Amino acid sequence: MPNSAFSRLSEYISAKMRMSHIYQPVMIRELLLQGGAASVEEIATALLAHDPSQIEYYALRTKNMVGKVLTKNGITAVKRSGRSITGYELKDAKDLSPKERELLIEACDVAIAAFLNRRGDRIWSHRSMSVGYISGTLRYDVLKRAKFRCELCGISAEDKALEVDHIVPRNHGGTDDEANLQALCYSCNAMKRDRDDADFRGVADKYEDRKEGCVFCELPPDRILSENELAFVIRDAFPVTEGHSLIIPKRHVADYFDLFRPEVNAIQSLLHTTRLDLLGQDPKIAGFNMGVNSGAAAGQTVFHCHVHLFPRRTGDVPEPRGGVRGAVPGKQSY
Repeated sequence: MPNSAFSRLSEYISAKMRMSHIYQPVMIRELLLQGGAASVEEIATALLAHDPSQIEYYALRTKNMVGKVLTKNGITAVKRSGRSITGYELKDAKDLSPKERELLIEACDVAIAAFLNRRGDRIWSHRSMSVGYISGTLRYDVLKRAKFRCELCGISAEDKALEVDHIVPRNHGGTDDEANLQALCYSCNAMKRDRDDADFRGVADKYEDRKEGCVFCELPPDRILSENELAFVIRDAFPVTEGHSLIIPKRHVADYFDLFRPEVNAIQSLLHTTRLDLLGQDPKIAGFNMGVNSGAAAGQTVFHCHVHLFPRRTGDVPEPRGGVRGAVPGKQSY
């Protein structure tokens, strides 16, 4: 018969544990592996091993920094699959004896220890500076204000780790006041570095832009067939063919060329899923037309960006060259 400790833990893990992330089972697992007790550092290491955003971060540094240096100096060779870098190998490593490998590993350990002794924790400032001087409460407030999106590229915190960045860098006199803080993903923050005081706050708020009287901003919810965070799909009220769909950004933006990159990605995702849905509904579909009218001279009649996708069946008469059906004067696409 199971003892009470097993029953309590088993019930908690299988029935009572409410998870907003994987942290609880990872911590319990590490404590069990360590015989019931573990240091904060050991638990943090276990969490790190399950965080793909950290792996992505150091994969980029491997390819863009250290891998380039070692390869340029003739120490390593790049392994590829097509155009993608998949790994590295030490040149002539097969010629090393086990003892020689052991001696070289020891030499690396000595080099690491000497560098840490000389430079200390400052070598990790690229990862810790944006959060190391900021309280958890203030960090949360900054991320909440940004709606948990990077205030430069717009990516969600669920997809890439966000950091709290000083707009005016601390080494240039910037303070830890909330007014001097913004949320950036680690990629955007790494590109910005501490020499730039560019302010990206307010980008996240732009996603909420709506215009009174705009037919796409005020669509009834029952018109929406599918959606993601930044865009949605409806059927065109004046279809060229059955299934003619419009993919529309939620933000009020007139022109396709004024879309933010995350909105382009969101529209592209919905184009793919809508195409697959239409193909699944009608096996007679043999192809698709898709396109955007940009500006009145190109036939745009509703000045809220929208992308046309309409199926073509065998026997359909193709559109005249020069644009999607919305280019016909006097007709609207909603």
